[in-house]
Amino acid sequence: MTSQEPPLWRRASAELIGTSLLVMIVVGSGIAAQQLSPHDVGLQLLQNSTATVLGLTVLILVLGPVSGAHFNPAVSLVDWVLGRRSGTGLTLPELGTYVIAQTVGGMSGSVMANAMFEVGTSISVKERATPGHLLGEVVATAGLVLLIFALAATKRGALAAPAVGAYIGAAYWFTSSTSFANPAVTVGRIFTDTFAGIAPASVPGFVIAQLVGAAAGLGLLLALFPSAARAADDAVLPHTSVSSSS
Repeated sequence: MTSQEPPLWRRASAELIGTSLLVMIVVGSGIAAQQLSPHDVGLQLLQNSTATVLGLTVLILVLGPVSGAHFNPAVSLVDWVLGRRSGTGLTLPELGTYVIAQTVGGMSGSVMANAMFEVGTSISVKERATPGHLLGEVVATAGLVLLIFALAATKRGALAAPAVGAYIGAAYWFTSSTSFANPAVTVGRIFTDTFAGIAPASVPGFVIAQLVGAAAGLGLLLALFPSAARAADDAVLPHTSVSSSS
C-alpha cells in the first residue's frame, strides 16, 4: 500500500464545501444571534463565536484528510511559499484552484445562510475598515498562520482542529475586527446584510491587511521554526489517501 494525495478535483471540492460551510456557520449563527438577542450585541458576538469555534473544529476534522482543510487563501498562499523552499506544498496551479474554490465556497455559504433564515441576499452596508480593524486583521492572520504551520512543523497536526478553533474563538474577542483572518470568508460576507456582513468598500483593506498578516506570520514562523518549510504538505492536517501499489 502507498500513500498519496487525493486528486486535485477532490481536494478542491473539499475546500469549496468546507469554506461554504464555514461561512454558513458564521453568517447563519450571526443571523440567529440577531434574532434571539436583538438588544445585546455582546451576547450576539458570544453566540456567533461559539458556533464558529465548534463548527470550524468539526470541519477541519472531517475535511482535513482530503485537502488539508485550508479554507483560507492566506493559508494556501503561505503553504505555496513554504513549498518553494523545499519542493513540497501546493504547486502554483493547485494554489489557484484552491483560491477559486475557497472564494466560490465563501460566497455560496452566505447565500445559503440567508436562504435558511429567509433573509434576502443583498450586499452588506456594514463598514468595517477603520485603522484599528485593519490592525486587528494583521494580528489575527499572523497568529493564525503561525499557529497552523508551527503545529505542522512540530508534528502536532492532530491538535490543529481544536487549536485553530480555539484561536479563532479567542481572536473574535481580542481583535477589534472580530478576526475574519481569511480573504475568502471576507469576500463571502459581502453577500449578507446582517450581523456578520461587510461592505464591499471595506473588503480591499481587509484583504490587504490579511496578506500583510500572513507575511508577518510567515516571517515569525521561519524565525522560530527554521525547518517549517518541510512541513508544507502537513498543513492544516496531513492529506493523503491510501491506495494499492502495483
